[in-house]
Amino acid sequence: MHYIPIIDHIDYNGYPISILRLDLLHPEVSGNKWFKLKYNLQEAECQQKNTILTFGGAFSNHIAATAFACKDAGFKSIGIIRGEESSANNPTLSMAKKNGMELRFVSREIYKQKHSEGYLKKLQQEFPDAFIVPEGGDNSLGQQGCKEIVDHLSEKFTTLFCAYGTGTTARGIAGAIGDHQQLIAINVLKYEAISDLPKLHVNNAYHFGGYAKHTQALLEFKTGFEKTYAIELDYVYTAKLMFAVIDMIKKNEIPKTDNILVIHSGGLQGNRGYEERYNLNPSRQVNDAQG
Repeated sequence: MHYIPIIDHIDYNGYPISILRLDLLHPEVSGNKWFKLKYNLQEAECQQKNTILTFGGAFSNHIAATAFACKDAGFKSIGIIRGEESSANNPTLSMAKKNGMELRFVSREIYKQKHSEGYLKKLQQEFPDAFIVPEGGDNSLGQQGCKEIVDHLSEKFTTLFCAYGTGTTARGIAGAIGDHQQLIAINVLKYEAISDLPKLHVNNAYHFGGYAKHTQALLEFKTGFEKTYAIELDYVYTAKLMFAVIDMIKKNEIPKTDNILVIHSGGLQGNRGYEERYNLNPSRQVNDAQG
């Protein structure tokens, strides 16, 4: 897959915002997921593995992307899924199964062992032909791929923004930007994240209750933003990211002299499942936002 950056430009009350549209990169391996998987798949091929085994929740963008990428590259795929098998027919997991992924459902207690050396050794013994990729592609190979997100961008951007989950994307980008640039990562999880990189600043104020959580204010912002700018956001990451950027502009926390770039990391495939899970009606939200 050849990466050609697509940047949209919007105006918020006279403040220009550039948006890197990684969501347009591929219909199924959406956004930052392709960058996280790129070198993991290459390493699996080098090790002559024929299967990719990875981890994710029932609505995981990573699971959906990995299933398609493996099918496209000629790998088998196995997903260790947190939760009950009753979720197997949701839109995300249905797509993963359609693309050939074998789903293994485990309890939350077992899933917490996903970084445990003993558990990983057991999985490797059970699946000797598998190359194991951490949840969300969170390893050095994933970070290596994420560095390429900004390879083709001009140095004119002084402040970049991205969403922060595992931190793989943020650490990769922070390792690639120039000396006169900074990255502000908006943490979507409830726990407080701390950066250990000089160019990376993590903002923990916009998690809206934690991972895959929301408030009415966030829902109204998302639908209003989409109606105004015709750019779809996902509930888990980019809605919180864009809310944070605009809120920081309102609070004068971003200088007018800054030339900012917001990185849209994709994840739109999860919207349908999220709406089913929370019984959300997007058209009703638009009407509520309009008053």
